[in-house]
Amino acid sequence: MFSISAAYYRGAMGILLVYDVTDESSFNNIRNWIRNIEQHASDNVNKILVGNKADMDESKRAVPTSKGQALADEYGIKFFETSAKTNLNVEEVFFSIARDIKQRLADTDSKSEVCHRRSKLTKATKQQEVQRPLKNQLAAVERTISRMR
Repeated sequence: MFSISAAYYRGAMGILLVYDVTDESSFNNIRNWIRNIEQHASDNVNKILVGNKADMDESKRAVPTSKGQALADEYGIKFFETSAKTNLNVEEVFFSIARDIKQRLADTDSKSEVCHRRSKLTKATKQQEVQRPLKNQLAAVERTISRMR
């Protein structure tokens, strides 16, 4: 397997890990690809495992669907079987990763907004915590002055 540079992965928002269901070695290489992704891509990059050539006769299949699903489950990623030849599930895979990326970006934006709000609240709370004793001290000084009059 050749190595893809970190620069290639750097801007990736989603990665499709595709293997040939008639070629067990392509399936076995998925773990290597995942290690490569973990080394070079961002931690939250969306990934989908795809078994291609699902249209092939069962006698030619080297990787059962259950094995592909088990690997996807192990890594906590979605799994599809596709056929580029018959267009089986091809659109579904691309729509799925696009939706996942869109949702992740929306979640990130809302978390960022919440953190920004919390930060503002934290600053305001800290100001109040500092100001409260000062106000209490000022009130005590004012009471003392008014008693002196």
